[in-house]
Formats: sequence, structure tokens, C-alpha cells
Amino acid sequence: TAAHTRGQIRAIRMALDTAGLSPLDVTQIHAHATSTKIGDNTEAESVETAIGTHPVVTATKSMTGHLFGASGALAAVAAICSLRDGVIPATRNLVDLDPEVKLDVVAGSARPHSGSVALTNSFGFGGHNASLVLTTN
Repeated sequence: TAAHTRGQIRAIRMALDTAGLSPLDVTQIHAHATSTKIGDNTEAESVETAIGTHPVVTATKSMTGHLFGASGALAAVAAICSLRDGVIPATRNLVDLDPEVKLDVVAGSARPHSGSVALTNSFGFGGHNASLVLTTN
């Protein structure tokens, strides 16, 4: 997983650099989160390394399933709506978060949130990694 985290960390950091923001500016993350142990734990490790554990995390795919190429676009729409409405949707069907994941994952019900910077992750097969930063500014 070291090779995977390197690519994911690089994508996250490049998105932040392009936006002119620091990891501390990120208040919410819309994770790639395919609901696999290796995938989710690798992404959690990448987020912890690149950003930290302070942002609130949700997973759009828990509500929609995996839309493959459209997943990133839908995650961006969800992040925009979340920023606009001040609410982060819950990760559906999450009962027991893996104890290795140290992130604040929204589960159960939506959570009010007043942050202004969201990051979305889209990580594909073969190391195709993309992260997008969205702000209310």
C-alpha cells in the first residue's frame, strides 16, 4: 500500500497547492471510499498524512454505489451542496468503523457543518488519483 499512499498523498497535496491552501484549511472530505478494507484504510492513511485528522469525512458511494468514471463528478456535486447547505451527509451503512481509521467519519445521520473548504478524492485502478478542492470563496 505504500505505492498507493504515495500517489494519493501527492494528488491531495497538488490539489491544495493549486488552490493555494494548507491542510489546516480543509474542513470536510468526500472520500473515494469503496468500502473495501484495503482501499478505505489506504485512503485514511493518505488523508491522515496529507491533511491530518481534523476534517469531517463522508462517503458518497455509500448512498449511490460506485459509478466508476462518474463517481468523482457526483462527489464534487455532493461537496458543493454540502458547502452551500452547511450539512455533511452521513456515510450510510457504517456501523463499525475500522479501529485503524482515525478520521472523523460522519455516520448515522447528517451533521451540521460551517466549514468553507471541501476536498474530494477519486482514486482509480492502476494509480489514477485525483483530488479536487472546493471552497465557498
